[in-house]
Amino acid sequence: MLDRTPSDALDRARFAAIAAAITCVAVVGIGLSLSIPLLSLEMSRMGASSTLIGINTAVAGLASIVTVPFVPALAARVGVVRLLIWSIAIGALTLIAFKLLPTIGWWFVLRFVFSAMLGVLFVLSEFWINEAAPPARRGLVMGIYATVLALGFAVGPTLLTVLGTEGFAPYFAGAGLFILGMIPLVLARGLSPAMARGRGMPFLAYLRLAPAATFAALVYGAVETGGFAILPLYGLRIGYEAATAAGLVSLMALGNVLFQIPFGWLSDRFDRRLILLTSAIGGAIGAALIPAASVSFPALAALLIVWGGLAGTLYTVGLAHLGATVSGRELAGANAAFIVLYNVGLMLGPPIIGGGMDLMPPQGFAHALCGLFLAYAALVLWRLRTAAPS
Repeated sequence: MLDRTPSDALDRARFAAIAAAITCVAVVGIGLSLSIPLLSLEMSRMGASSTLIGINTAVAGLASIVTVPFVPALAARVGVVRLLIWSIAIGALTLIAFKLLPTIGWWFVLRFVFSAMLGVLFVLSEFWINEAAPPARRGLVMGIYATVLALGFAVGPTLLTVLGTEGFAPYFAGAGLFILGMIPLVLARGLSPAMARGRGMPFLAYLRLAPAATFAALVYGAVETGGFAILPLYGLRIGYEAATAAGLVSLMALGNVLFQIPFGWLSDRFDRRLILLTSAIGGAIGAALIPAASVSFPALAALLIVWGGLAGTLYTVGLAHLGATVSGRELAGANAAFIVLYNVGLMLGPPIIGGGMDLMPPQGFAHALCGLFLAYAALVLWRLRTAAPS
């Protein structure tokens, strides 16, 4: 019989911790992706205008920006797993409360609470995964995490076609998925990372510490949200039917799923800033090619898959780069800064990209996207010249 070495035990503990955190986020991701279109449709039935629905949805970004910086200190006080379980439980109850309180005013309060709880979930689960990942395979682990999360987000809207969008069934289903996400946390509660108490670094210090990582989140948030929101409108402007225009988003999302693991694997073998630079330059070139590709649907479809995949790697490789740069309590604070900048991008992306299309219709859509990628590429080039490899 083979002896069990301490290294074997450590590897098993790492695997169990990573699996628990990823499973939790994937299950909650299904519930979250189910809730986003559900709440928009419900508000429409309540008589809300498209503008009001958009403002209510934007509260999600505001909630994360306001509350996420306080998550590391709160987790140090009450414990990582306990805070995760509380945030999931409150999120589940809030989701049901949307149906119980069908009033627009209440929905702004509920959206804020719901989104704040999700901010806790993503900060602490990504901190847990990054902390548990073996340094030599951190990029691959983050790639697996991003792929599983993307697949979970694809499942949620599909469930609505089975459950429908009326009555309590979809709300109870979403809340039930949240509760299921608690199970792996409870099973792995002894494997959660400890978080030291004490005052962390100021928020801006994290931006100076790892700007290539944190600003990757901002650009990805802007490109993902702006692309998802404006791409169907761009499709209509260039002459596609509504169903085809909406389907362009699925092509972008497919690339996001396909590219995460390969680029995560590459980031374990090369300076991650070089991978981020490659993704940024590739994203800029891809955006610049959209006008030429738009005359042929097959060409545009292929380009969107590749371009969407390159854009998605900014988040994955950025997280891995963050984990290689800081550790412990500071990693939790840096992860909070990462999530905050993602949400800043989420709020800035649609007006920047939509504004570009209005200024130079319709190809200003592509020009605005290209500009975002080029600005980020310039930042990474500066870091490559001024900071040591990581």
